[in-house]
Amino acid sequence: MTSDPRHPESVPAQKAEFHTWFVDAFAGFWQGGGGTRIGGRIAGYLLLSDADGVSADELARELDISRGSVSSHVRKLEQGGFVHRVRRPGARTHYFAMDADVWGGFLKQEQTYLANQRALAERALEHVAAGGLAHERVRNMRDYMGWMVDNRALDTEWARFKAERDAQA
Repeated sequence: MTSDPRHPESVPAQKAEFHTWFVDAFAGFWQGGGGTRIGGRIAGYLLLSDADGVSADELARELDISRGSVSSHVRKLEQGGFVHRVRRPGARTHYFAMDADVWGGFLKQEQTYLANQRALAERALEHVAAGGLAHERVRNMRDYMGWMVDNRALDTEWARFKAERDAQA
C-alpha cells in the first residue's frame, strides 16, 4: 500500500489506521512546505481531533514524542496562528486546539504579511541604485506583493464560498 493521498486505494479504511496515516501524510506535506515533521504531526493530530482541546501529555503519548518536543513545536504552531491554547475551568493544564477555520485565518495573516512586505520594498527602493539587479529584484518584490494584495481578495472570496457551501448543507 502506498501512502499517496491522491489514490483512494492507499487510504486505510480502519479509523485508527486512517488517523495514523493522515497524521503522517499531513506531516509530510508540512515538512515539504518548510515546517518540521513533528510540528506537522501535531497539526495533523489536532486537525482530526473532535475534542475542544488536547493536552500536551496526550500529544506526547499519542504521537510518541517527548513532552519537551511537544512544548517547543506547539509554541511555534501558536506563533504561526495554527494552534491556540484553551483553558478549562478548574484545570491547571493547558489544552491546544485548532480553529474550525484555521485556513481562513491564514488568508487574513497573509494579507497583513503581503502589505508589510510591500511597504518594506517601498522603503528599500529608495536605497538601491536604479537600473541595477537589486533594484529590479526589490521592484518586483514590491509589485508582486502589491498585486497579491490588490488583486487577490482571497479572504473575501473564501468567506463567500463558505457561506454558499453552508447554505446548501
